[in-house]
Amino acid sequence: MSKVYNFCAGPAMLPEPVMEQAKEELLDWQGHGCSVMELSHRSKAFVDVAQQAEADLRELLGIPDDYRVLFTHGGGRGQFSAVPMNLSRQGQRADYLVSGSWSAAALAEAEKYLTPNRVAEVQVVDGLKRVSDASSWDLDADAAYFHYCPNETVDGIAIDGIPDTGDVPIVADMSSTILSGPLDVSRFGLIYAGAQKNIGPSGLSVVIVNDALLGQARAQTPSIFDYQLQAEQGSMFNTPPTFAWYLAGLVFKWLKTQGGVAEMHRRNAQKAAMLYGCIDDSDFYINAIHPDYRSRMNVPFQLQEPALDKLFLQQAEQAGLTALAGHRSVGGMRASIYNAMPVAGVQALVAFMQDFEKRKG
Repeated sequence: MSKVYNFCAGPAMLPEPVMEQAKEELLDWQGHGCSVMELSHRSKAFVDVAQQAEADLRELLGIPDDYRVLFTHGGGRGQFSAVPMNLSRQGQRADYLVSGSWSAAALAEAEKYLTPNRVAEVQVVDGLKRVSDASSWDLDADAAYFHYCPNETVDGIAIDGIPDTGDVPIVADMSSTILSGPLDVSRFGLIYAGAQKNIGPSGLSVVIVNDALLGQARAQTPSIFDYQLQAEQGSMFNTPPTFAWYLAGLVFKWLKTQGGVAEMHRRNAQKAAMLYGCIDDSDFYINAIHPDYRSRMNVPFQLQEPALDKLFLQQAEQAGLTALAGHRSVGGMRASIYNAMPVAGVQALVAFMQDFEKRKG
């Protein structure tokens, strides 16, 4: 089979060594005579897998001891509901920064449980999208929490700095940016991430929550979304997505062999600079995000001639460059270049883009 580079935004490509190891272990995991997905989640063998995965994630991100790490169901959308149910009281307000499609969806879901305060949103200045300056944000000092999405996969908008919210706990949806670079976890009250971009396969979510925020869930919160209960049960209140948890653990080990999040940050910056450089040096391709807010994980771009979109995508796939169609809500193209995407994949994409421009520009 010829080499394919998968630029899907999620479920995204996994590191090849991880897939090879999972393939080798699929039918007989560590001499048990069965697959890891067939083991009881409460068996010592799987508990060891789970505990090692948590230990490796803690090491990679430098997670302080007063934070719990939960491996849960529900994806990012599940956390859109779980956050207000766990961190706010009836009638309380929470701040939401809307920087794109996913933070807007989080706000819409939160409206079922509280009154969200939209503190800021995207602006278009000189034809380029950017988040309004922090000095203009309408922050509520009495908010239960401040929610934002540091990286918007659909829109390609990123917020690199950690907002200053005073004493209000920061909640971050890091589904598409977690493990892509160093992170000061202590600045956050809660971090959540769907696994299917930088952690592992879909079906698993990771929640990192400060102990001080546990035990506040509303009475009607479903038990499966109660952070305190999940923490007490070691994320095994019910049967967890064991195979996804195992694969996430393999990804964490792979990250450590590669040099950890510092090395991922270096590679991701290199890949992003290469791709944005190709776009910016061209009159054929367009990226309408202000350079200060460009995502290093998801690079949307358009052609000056939209009529060529279909041909571009067809020929890219023939060249082994797959899943480059933009999100259905925005169209165009999008290259998702998470940790598992090698530099060679971006080099191949840039070479194709330059060749396509020569032929069709």
